[in-house]
Amino acid sequence: MSDKVKVIAFYLPQFHPIPENDKWWGKGFTEWTSVGKAKKYFWGHYQPHVPADLGYYDLRLPQVREEQAVLAREAGVSAFCYWHYWFGNGKQLLEEPLKEVIRLGKPNFPFCLGWANHSWINKSWNSEKQMAMSKELIRQEYPGPEDIDNHFYTMLPAFKDKRYFKLHGKLLFLIYSPMDIPDFSYFKERWNMLAKDNGLSGFYFIANSEDITDLNKEELKKYDAISLCRLYAPWKIEYGKIKLYWMYFRNSLNVVSYNKAINLIDSSFYENEKVYPNIIPAWDNSPRRGPVAYIYKESTPSLFKKHVSMILNRIRNKSDEDKVVFLKSWNEWAEGNYIEPD
Repeated sequence: MSDKVKVIAFYLPQFHPIPENDKWWGKGFTEWTSVGKAKKYFWGHYQPHVPADLGYYDLRLPQVREEQAVLAREAGVSAFCYWHYWFGNGKQLLEEPLKEVIRLGKPNFPFCLGWANHSWINKSWNSEKQMAMSKELIRQEYPGPEDIDNHFYTMLPAFKDKRYFKLHGKLLFLIYSPMDIPDFSYFKERWNMLAKDNGLSGFYFIANSEDITDLNKEELKKYDAISLCRLYAPWKIEYGKIKLYWMYFRNSLNVVSYNKAINLIDSSFYENEKVYPNIIPAWDNSPRRGPVAYIYKESTPSLFKKHVSMILNRIRNKSDEDKVVFLKSWNEWAEGNYIEPD
C-alpha cells in the first residue's frame, strides 16, 4: 500500500469489564462473552472465531495495547480511531483504555476519536436478547451548550496529546450519527473556538454515513468530510426506511458471499475528494444478533486484497492529504469484523 494512503482503523474498547455491563449482561461481560458463545447457523459457517496472537485479551493491560500497535504498524495502519462514548451530562462508558493510553503516553502510535453518539438498548451487544422487546439501557442525550463545553474539556488531554492524528493540519474527530446532533453548526463553531483558545489547530469533523443518499443532505455538507461505509449495500439496503422495514419483518439471517459483497460495495462516490471509503475485511454479526444476523461468507485474505485494490483504484487521483481510507474494523470480533490474527 502506498505510504501516501492513510488507513484509519476503528477500534472497539469493549474488551474489559465495567459495572454497567456486569449489571446488564452478567458479571465479567466483555465482547469476548458474545464471541465465545457464537453458533454455526449453516453448513460451512465460520464460527466461533478464536483469537490467536493476542488471545482473549483484556484492554486494561498495557502489554496488550503495545502489541496491538506493533501489529497495526505491520499491517500498514496509520492510526486507531477509538470509539468514544459520551452520553451527555458527563456520562461516559468504556473510557478507561484510552485514559490509560494518554496517562502512560504508550503505545507510541497515532490515534483519534470517533464519537459513538447513540443510545444503548438491550439488543446492542447480546444475541440472546434479539427476540426480546426493546429496552433502553442508556440514552444518548444532548443537554446543550454547557455539556458541549464539558465534553470538550473532558477530552482535552487527548486532543493535546502529540500522538493525536490530524488531517489538513486539524484534529480528526468522527461522529457516528452526524444528523442526530441538534445543532451541529453551533457544536462545530464552539469546539473550534475552544480548540484555538487552548492552543490547538481546530477540528476536522468527519461524518459517518452508511447510505449514499446521505451525501446530498444539507446537514452532512456542514462536515469537513464523510466516511462512507456501504456495509449493507449487498442487500440493497443501507440506512433508510427500507432497511428498517426489512429488519422488522424478516425472520432469518442474510448471507452473501464476500466476493459478491465487495463488488456491490464498490462505488464511484469514493472518488469524491471529501468522501473517504471504508474497507471491510469481513462481516458476521451473528455473535451479537443471532438468527437475525447479516453475514459475508467465505472472506479470504486474497479477496480482501482484491477489495483493497478496488478501493485504492478509486482514490488514486485524489490529493495526497485526502487519500484516506477507514478500516472497519481493527477488533470488532463479535461482528466478525477485524484484522487481528485468528
